[in-house]
Amino acid sequence: MMTELEKYYNKFNEEKRLNSRHGQVEFTTSMKYIHAYLPDDPHAKILDVGAGTGRYSVALAEEGYDVTAVELVKYNLGILKQKNSTVKAYQGNALKLSRFPDKEFDMVLVFGPMYHLLTTEEKVQALKEAKRVLKDDGVMLVAYCMNEYSILTYGFRQNHILECLENGKISKDFRVQPEAEDLYDYVRLEDMDAYNKAAGLKRIKVISADGPSDYMRPVLNAMDEATFEAFIRYHLTICERPELVGAGSHTVDILRK
Repeated sequence: MMTELEKYYNKFNEEKRLNSRHGQVEFTTSMKYIHAYLPDDPHAKILDVGAGTGRYSVALAEEGYDVTAVELVKYNLGILKQKNSTVKAYQGNALKLSRFPDKEFDMVLVFGPMYHLLTTEEKVQALKEAKRVLKDDGVMLVAYCMNEYSILTYGFRQNHILECLENGKISKDFRVQPEAEDLYDYVRLEDMDAYNKAAGLKRIKVISADGPSDYMRPVLNAMDEATFEAFIRYHLTICERPELVGAGSHTVDILRK
């Protein structure tokens, strides 16, 4: 039986999103920090959990890294495999990485699962599994969708705020309250802190992967190349600023055991 998540991704064009201008900001920023924390080994072993269509997996494999990808959705996995890269790609679930032994990878990327795991227990389990397969000196990068982005865009910009407050989809303190059919969960920084504590993980730093770019799609699309390159340079100088982290669409938590 196809899950609702699979049905969603069969229709959602993940390749188009990641190649859009706001997607390029997210990709460029995330890749900068991936490279910053990879060991000085051209063949370091990377596990990409929730790899989607392989935007990160394939790029890293093309640089020579030993990349393994796990993806739940068969449609996305098929696109990844069609790219004919050296990525070792498997269908699998972030909650159970039992095909992999303990302490196998230098870096683990968890860039998709936390968007769709709706309970604290599931999120902590995913972190514990990623931690298990990570080497003792390895680094984990975990991406989240942020609460305030959802409130500001779907709530206020798309004018659903009052109905969501009325039907309980948004709590009185303006936290998104997803149900299974909603597919996405949205968090705040204090939620991420709680997940890390429960999983026994230590933060190195936390960054805003896309900053204001998702709010600025028409503006970014209208920029000439030189201006857009300047925007990316600007974003890379402010993506660690604490007053901005958590306000964007995606936040990346960079963690150690």
